[in-house]
Amino acid sequence: MEEKKVKKDVSGSPQCNAVYGLGFIGAAIYFISTATGFWMGVLGFLKAIVWPVFLVYELLKYLGA
Repeated sequence: MEEKKVKKDVSGSPQCNAVYGLGFIGAAIYFISTATGFWMGVLGFLKAIVWPVFLVYELLKYLGA
């Protein structure tokens, strides 16, 4: 008997990728524009990569969780 292998797509939907991409661009513009120096701009770019972490943290803090 042949076993049927199923490949799962774990990359997420294109809509989620688009939302993350637009959020990344917006966060990068915000963080870099508020930077006071070159290294703060680099830090701002790194923050833009992980912006959902900040979003969830602030949401949980607001909800009192």
